[in-house]
Amino acid sequence: MAIRTVDDLGAEVVVPRPVRRIVSLVPSITEALATDVPDLLVGATQWCTRPAELAVTRVRGTKNPDLAAVRGLTPDLVVANQEENRELDVRRLREAGVAVWVTRIETVPQALASLARLYDEALGLPEPAWLAQARACWDGPPPAPRGRVAVPVWRDPWLVVGPRTYTGDLLRRLGWSNAYDAGADRYPTVGLAELDSPDLDLVLLPDEPYAFTADDGPEAFTRVPTRLVSGRHLTWYGPAMVEAHQVLSR
Repeated sequence: MAIRTVDDLGAEVVVPRPVRRIVSLVPSITEALATDVPDLLVGATQWCTRPAELAVTRVRGTKNPDLAAVRGLTPDLVVANQEENRELDVRRLREAGVAVWVTRIETVPQALASLARLYDEALGLPEPAWLAQARACWDGPPPAPRGRVAVPVWRDPWLVVGPRTYTGDLLRRLGWSNAYDAGADRYPTVGLAELDSPDLDLVLLPDEPYAFTADDGPEAFTRVPTRLVSGRHLTWYGPAMVEAHQVLSR
């Protein structure tokens, strides 16, 4: 028995019932599946670092997955994301007869809705407890404005979170205004002199994708305060959404 449904991009996906084997190419979704249905998860990328004890076959990275290894795991479903994974890899897997469900997540509400559809429509599973908790956390009224913030994701050159990103929407819902929430580039390159600006109230330095640390990042800023934060809290949708609200609301 199989069901026909459509993923977040409107592509038809034929998924068997029950789903018994899943490969995840999205670190945050890997964490969710490993939390809820660890026995179904058979493959993940090398960047799928949570939970720490995750013991599944690794299929290389999010941008360069080993497609032969993915196919060799005979998954009932591969889970991908529009931003994290390449359309070429999704297309090649589908041409090989592999069912691939692609998520599209650029806002907190999209994350909640997309994950609910993944569990319900794609996997035929009940809603996990953490998703209900995350919805309760993030559905509340926005807090009072806290100021203007910037979030570098790389240095030399400095790249920052721009418009139409999950991180930017999450910041807005925490009361922060993203200083780079405009323009065509979702992750623009900026000069350090522009970034270290007194018209910013705070620069958040995450530990991924660039691993900012106490010795690598804060020393570059002389005019604006910085704060080291978990990149998982800023960019991972899934169980991390609950922790993110608790930690970043402070």
